[in-house]
Amino acid sequence: MSRITILSLAILAGFTLTATAEAQDRGQRPTFDQLDADGDGALTREELAAFREDRVAIRFGEADSDGDGRLTRAELEATADARVSRRVGRILERLDTNDDGSLDRAELEAREGRGHRGGLRNRLDGMFERADTDGDGALSAEEWDAARLARR
Repeated sequence: MSRITILSLAILAGFTLTATAEAQDRGQRPTFDQLDADGDGALTREELAAFREDRVAIRFGEADSDGDGRLTRAELEATADARVSRRVGRILERLDTNDDGSLDRAELEAREGRGHRGGLRNRLDGMFERADTDGDGALSAEEWDAARLARR
């Protein structure tokens, strides 16, 4: 298998794995009815796979700006840049409390202080609690290594 083929498959796998996550990230979570293609009130693996494949095809089409069925470096970079730009915009919308178009340290710290579930402090606390298996408030080398292995 050539490097181009392997790279293409890796990129497509990435699109596959992130398609539904991107839909959720954009606030466009699919409804049950959208996923239940045959309308029988039950979701099958095939329906979920078909939905994912449709999302991948859409994302590929969006990225393939010249429509040649191939993704060039420039197209991939443009897609990544657009995605980053959207995310930055959403971050500013949520965190820029004084609407000056920038974030200062106080705005970031205020976000952490409100106990935001995705806040760094809360994530670190949760990771620490899970890693501290003996509950002594400190991590031993063994607990540290076990936590690192568990993250992989």
